[in-house]
Amino acid sequence: MACFAQSAYIRPRCTTVVYPLVWFLLMLFPKPRTLARLAAALAALPLAACNLVVMKPSGDIAAQQAQLVVTSTLLMLIIIIPVIALTLLFAWRYRQSNQEAIYTPDWDHSTKLELLIWGAPLLIIIALGALTWISTHKLDPYRPLDRIDAARALPADVKPLEVQVVALDWKWLFIYPEQGIATVNELAAPVDRPIRFRITASTVMNSFYVPALAGQIYAMPGMETSLHAVINQAGVYDGFSANYSGAGFSHMRFKFQGLSDADFTKWVDSNKAQGAPLDRAVYTELEKPSEREPVRRYASVDKALYDAILNRCVDTNKMCTGQMMAIDAAGGLGKGSVTGVASRTWREADQTYVAAICTPENPDGRPLLARP
Repeated sequence: MACFAQSAYIRPRCTTVVYPLVWFLLMLFPKPRTLARLAAALAALPLAACNLVVMKPSGDIAAQQAQLVVTSTLLMLIIIIPVIALTLLFAWRYRQSNQEAIYTPDWDHSTKLELLIWGAPLLIIIALGALTWISTHKLDPYRPLDRIDAARALPADVKPLEVQVVALDWKWLFIYPEQGIATVNELAAPVDRPIRFRITASTVMNSFYVPALAGQIYAMPGMETSLHAVINQAGVYDGFSANYSGAGFSHMRFKFQGLSDADFTKWVDSNKAQGAPLDRAVYTELEKPSEREPVRRYASVDKALYDAILNRCVDTNKMCTGQMMAIDAAGGLGKGSVTGVASRTWREADQTYVAAICTPENPDGRPLLARP
């Protein structure tokens, strides 16, 4: 069960040990009755072969999510266990061979029984609804953290580490704007320091997921999602894409390192010493589809690169989506301006074309959109 519940997170032993063993036993014991007994005995084997990191994570957000799963399951078992037990009891108590069982073919109603049958599930649903409402707001990925873990509140002077995440075909780009570095297929963060992920994609929808850290969240081109999380234990953890995105999806994996403050500083310095600059030209080459990419490090990053990726204008001959929306909000340019728009360069950050075409020439004081 655990193997299949974590579809993209299956440890090798699930396939290299359990499944060949099952195949061998099927060949050795072909009789149906023997197979049924063997199947029952081997049903729990995959549980021992898979990593249960989802239920034993190292980050506070993921730990709260795991506790939510446990609590919800226990609440549902309050109904499931008695129903299963009573089903077996009734089948045994009222079997045909039991002549002592009371036979009442005309019985059709009991108010007390009806209250019990409908009241208990109703209370469970109310409890689950309240739990869902609270946890939906408390564990909102866009909500900044208010604690480091269950025993420690977040100090007021702690600044979250910002990481800009870009899902490429088929690799991950991580940009650290504060540190001025970037990496491919390698992510690191200090232990017990909040992390704010800003997430987008270059082409198709993906899903950013580090099971030990927090739940998955989608990465979409032209859009930005956010995730707040914290890692509480030092170590190296697996991260991957949890949404199918094409031929190289299976190898779209990376390592997430939880480091001490000193080790994180050394990691940043190492990236600055070993890496190369990451600008728009380098990114354009990096963006091309590729599989099984090794770890890459960049010592410096164009400060406007992430916003250009998000706004679909890494190519400076293209208008950014933010500028398009500003023009639309101002009333649009009309068909006659399409040619002029296509010939413009949109690289200037301080003097955008939107500002250049807005002039207060209307009698009512509203901006007039002139043809370029």
